[in-house]
Parts: sequence; structure tokens; C-alpha cells
Amino acid sequence: MKKRTLVILFSAIVIIAAALLYHAWAAAPIAEPLPRQAPPRPLAQLAEPGVHEARFWQPMDDGRVRCYLCMHDCVIAEGRRGICRVRENREGRLYTLVYGLLAATTVAPIEKDGMGMALPGTDVLAIATAGCNFRCKQCHNWHITQRYPEDVRAREFTPQEVVDYALRRGARTITGTINEPTVFFEFLYDVAVLARPQGLRMQFHTNAAIAEEPLRALLKRTDQVVVDLKGFCPDIYRRYYGGCLERVLRTLKIIREEGRWLEITNLVIPTVNDCMDEIRAMSEWILAYLGPDVPLHFTRFHPAYRLTHLPATPIETLEEAHAIAREAGINFVTIGNVPGHKYNSTFCPQCGEKIIHRVHFSVLRKNITDGRCDFCRHPIPGIWEDGDWVPQLRLRPPDPVSEAIKFGVINSG
Repeated sequence: MKKRTLVILFSAIVIIAAALLYHAWAAAPIAEPLPRQAPPRPLAQLAEPGVHEARFWQPMDDGRVRCYLCMHDCVIAEGRRGICRVRENREGRLYTLVYGLLAATTVAPIEKDGMGMALPGTDVLAIATAGCNFRCKQCHNWHITQRYPEDVRAREFTPQEVVDYALRRGARTITGTINEPTVFFEFLYDVAVLARPQGLRMQFHTNAAIAEEPLRALLKRTDQVVVDLKGFCPDIYRRYYGGCLERVLRTLKIIREEGRWLEITNLVIPTVNDCMDEIRAMSEWILAYLGPDVPLHFTRFHPAYRLTHLPATPIETLEEAHAIAREAGINFVTIGNVPGHKYNSTFCPQCGEKIIHRVHFSVLRKNITDGRCDFCRHPIPGIWEDGDWVPQLRLRPPDPVSEAIKFGVINSG
């Protein structure tokens, strides 16, 4: 009886103590969550992950700032953001909100990032954040590119942690890709500063809308670039991608001028940019201004985002584009997103033999030794495993008047 009484008494004490603790917890004030547009705070008080003072901006009147990282030249009022959604004006200073906040860290074949002749068959570490400065209607990464950082799951990294991860996973290259990498310029640049001295190559896969000053700064820390040249019609560029063709072409010229290895991808979309006259003009422009050795990759569109009503690109269309580019004088032209197609592979422009045998993103064989074709010993431009770098041939470009008349992409205004 005595034992039962003690058990009841102990249980009552536990219940009373739990009730008191609950009431004390319930009476405590609850912190209100910060609104999406939180009041600006001095840099010393910034505690949010990803917040870092931006580069390439200037103050204006009334607390506004002008961002000149890309072609949009956004004028941003206090508490607001640029078109990329990731650069915010706080108390008259511009901050990036995605410094080190990576929404993707993926190790994959370098071919998956559109690079075919720079260390083919090796792996890259691809990094990405939320945000983009284009509004591509076909984007298959829209779930991170067309959203705010607050709406995307991300993990915080330091630049050294990215480098360490790449080395640990055996990647030879780090690439900014998936979203537009220039919108996380500050972090990408800091990664590049650390990566190259530790034996890693740096790459970025871009829409080429970056402004000249930041472009040249980034190229000094970069080995190679992939550019999405989305078409060759200024109106289509504005309506379907939210970009400016003329600015993209200027970026391509600067990349070649700086001597970086360059490759171009062109996603061929039915009824949007599949006009063969435009593909011919694009190929001729590449030949005239960038040279015959810049690889051009035509890739197959699959319905995505706001273009789900369109069909996948017919393979015949890609083969016609390939033939036109080769006829124009481009030496290295491939077809992508069609696994097993003959033109997944790269062929020697001199003897016609297969020098890089690919199936989709997998390299099965390379017939290149010391930067030369194994069959005819013709020099093959590229960056190869044995350390040889055969540069891309550059042609003397035509005069601007001829360009304006022939290609019709220069804005006379």
C-alpha cells in the first residue's frame, strides 16, 4: 500500500512539473519571422547565409544603386533586387544573396556541360545557385533559375570547401553552370582564385550577357568557356530569352580576344530558332569572327517550362544544321541530346576519321596523341590529357560595315 502511494505521489509531481513548464513555454514571446523584403541592416549586422557585398555597382541618388554586372544595367531602389533576383540594395549598398549558397553541386562528365575538346572524358564539379538574368522560355532548370534564393534549397560552402570537394571527387575542372554563373560572380571568382593554384581548371557555361569589365576580370581566372548562343535573330533573343544578341556576340569576341578556349552550344527549338537561313548566318559569323576551330554543338530540344506545347527537335533538323555549319567552314560540329548518333563524335577535319568517339556524354575512345590526329597527324585544337594545348585559329574579321549588311545583327541606334 505504501509503495502504491509513493508511485501515485511521484506521478502527480511529474504531471504538475510538466504542466508548469508548458505554461511557462506558452507564455514566452514568439519571434516573428523576417519578411521577404527585410529592412536593410548595416554590413556588420548581416548574419544571413549567402549575403556578401557585391562587385560592379555604383551609388546613385536617393539611395538607389546601378548594377553593371550584366547587360541589364539594373537601377535598384533601396530594399529591392535586380532582374536576377539575387542582388539587393540595402542602405544604398549592393549585396549578393547567394555567396556560397549552392543549390547544386554535381560531379559529371565535362561533356555534359557542353565542353567537348578540353580534357574530354574527364569529370567536372558543376556548381550553381538560385537566380538568372535571362527568362528563357525553354529552361529545364527553371526550378532554381526562375526563383528567389529564399525559395530554393541550398547548402552553404566556402570557396575552399568547393575546391576540396572537387579534389576529393577526382574532378579536373570546376564549372559554374546550370543557372547563369555570372549572377554568382563574387563566389565563382573567389573559387577560381583558389582552384587554379591547386591544379584545377576553371570553366563557366554562360548566356554571355555579362558586361565587359567583369567578363575580363573573370577570364583572367578562367581557362575555358562554354557559351549558349541561343539563335541569330535579335527579336527572338528578346522575346524568348530576355536577352540581347548584339551583347552576346560582343562577349564571344572578347573571350576569343583574351585567348580562352571557347565552345558554343545552340539548342535548336522547332518554330523558334530552327530557320536554316539564320543557322547559316550564325555559322558564317562564327567563322568570320571566331575562326573555324571553335566547336559548335547543336543540341536537341525537349519540351520544358513554358514551351511544353512544342515537339522535340526532329533529328533531321539537327542533321541539316550540322551540314550547313560544316559547309560554312566550321571544323568541329556535333549533335547532342541524341544518344548514339554518329555526330555525337568529333571527326578530323583533314582526313575525316573519328578522333573522339562519344556516345551521349561518354567518351569511348580518343585518337589524338600529342595534339595531333592519330590517322593523319593533322594538328587538332583542344586541351588534351598530355598537357598539350593546340590553340584555336583566329581569322581577321571583316569590317563593321560588311558585318552590319551581311549579318543584320548590329543595332544602328
